[in-house]
Amino acid sequence: MTASTSSVPPSDSIKRLLPWLVAVAFFMQSLDTTILNTAVPSIARAMDVTPLDMKAVLASYTLSLAVFIPISGWMADRFGTRRVFASAIGLFTVGSILCGLSTSIEMLVICRVIQGAGGAMMMPVGRMTLARTFGKADLVRVMSFVAIPSLVGPMIGPIAGGLIVAYLHWSIVFFVNIPVGLLGLYFVQRHLPDYRESQTHPLDLLGLVLFGGGIALLSYVLEVFGEHRLTLPQIFGLLGIAVALLAGYGIRATLIAFPLLNLGLFKIRTFRAAVSGGFFTRLGLGGIPFLFPLLYQIGLGFSPIQSGLLVLPQAVASIGLKTFMPTILARLGYRNVLVGNTIVVGLMIMTFATVGAHTPIWLIVIQAFVLGFFTSMQYTSMNTLVYADVSASQTSGASTIAATGQQLAISFGVAGAGLIAAIFVPASDHSHADTLIHGVQQSFLALGVLTVVSSVVFMELRKDDGEAISQHDSQNHRAAHPESAEH
Repeated sequence: MTASTSSVPPSDSIKRLLPWLVAVAFFMQSLDTTILNTAVPSIARAMDVTPLDMKAVLASYTLSLAVFIPISGWMADRFGTRRVFASAIGLFTVGSILCGLSTSIEMLVICRVIQGAGGAMMMPVGRMTLARTFGKADLVRVMSFVAIPSLVGPMIGPIAGGLIVAYLHWSIVFFVNIPVGLLGLYFVQRHLPDYRESQTHPLDLLGLVLFGGGIALLSYVLEVFGEHRLTLPQIFGLLGIAVALLAGYGIRATLIAFPLLNLGLFKIRTFRAAVSGGFFTRLGLGGIPFLFPLLYQIGLGFSPIQSGLLVLPQAVASIGLKTFMPTILARLGYRNVLVGNTIVVGLMIMTFATVGAHTPIWLIVIQAFVLGFFTSMQYTSMNTLVYADVSASQTSGASTIAATGQQLAISFGVAGAGLIAAIFVPASDHSHADTLIHGVQQSFLALGVLTVVSSVVFMELRKDDGEAISQHDSQNHRAAHPESAEH
């Protein structure tokens, strides 16, 4: 198949606006989850349920992502990126309105599923649109820009959530998405390029059941892991079913011509390294947003607003890196950046194991800033390397697989961080600050070591891999032959 569009090639003005459109959608999605986490106790009181019961509200969104992400690429190919991206924003906005109007936890769970259906299509379709609009030489610059909201949202979410809960009604947590969503819908309908395939194959419904069911069940087990509602045999039983469903999909994907996810993309070295390396790296990074509130609020006694301010330097550093990212990749290349930067990120995570009751605030701020700088570099490098060697017709499949891997890694990371902390913090000592701090410190050490080890995956990259995106070879050529730059 060859990619085609239903409109003329995008103009320069549309190219300038497109990264903003995608970035706003990413920001709306990333902000939502972290604001909600802060508001969980208030919502639980309003609905007369325990905070533990609110786990279903959080899990329902994750399950919805797991089910709908796999079909996002096929839908974009079939119905066009503009229609699908607009529908994603619309569904997310409608779901937000309904969540804010919910009067029971059951209604809230259903509305979160609607939100998840929209959120599932935003990231893969947005990245696919960018990959088809911009040349590979411009992809690092564009992806650096749109990656910022995914980092900024979780940083300011706790602050915004704390302010809303303290001074306004909990429903505002969901209503803040409305103006952003309506503005996004307007600009998407007017300016988003409409890419679609000239011919599309039928949707693999059985594959959707096998893969979506397996991923949803796996996500559910990760969400409830550590609770006492399920016994250990039940947890392992559900895990066994999830593995069986995913294995069944793996077998089916090799037997049919057009599987739901094109696993053949893993034969491409750069794609394989970006997705698998990104998965293991995000296992470590995915647990960080879960650990910081525990450390700052419960361990060190800071308020939710103060806790949010302490992680804000990460967002500032991420924004500051945007300008330098293309130059860094051009000088060093993907292999050097990803191997070296992954190790640095792991070491920076481990430095938070030294944070305790007597750690000066200025030192925590510096650590957060440095971690944010290298984390932003990590995400941008991995996200752009996904598209280094895939063709235009493969971008939808590549985006879908990458987004699915990210969602799983984040779920695993949070579950793993919680499990490690629980091992070192007995259930009877959850309120003891010193004991909790020790448990969180051990979690930082474990996640840091895991991140350092994940650098091994990127070592399979060659020196010139991704050069079409990084411009590494051309940069080296100009350095070795400066006279050629004058011509």
